[in-house]
Amino acid sequence: MNLTFFLLLSLLLFSAGLIAVMSRRNLVTVLVGIELMLNAASVNFMAFNFFVAPDPVVGQIIVLLIIGLAAAEVAVFLAILMVLYRARHEVDAEDIRELRG
Repeated sequence: MNLTFFLLLSLLLFSAGLIAVMSRRNLVTVLVGIELMLNAASVNFMAFNFFVAPDPVVGQIIVLLIIGLAAAEVAVFLAILMVLYRARHEVDAEDIRELRG
């Protein structure tokens, strides 16, 4: 396997995540799309680290930071989602606009 394979895999993951975020029908779908985009970034870091950088630890540390960021993002997003569901009994992204003011 070469760098091109990993870059194409990352492109596929990022594209699927972007499509999920841009469709914006359900907030859970948006969350899954964001997670896919973060995973695509992780694949890119590890691929470039393996094929370009001499020290493998740097890419692994950055990927661990991305995983930590994703876990924190999921915790905050799910807390907001639970509050919205309790208030509206649905998780549609279009109804969030109505909560302003």
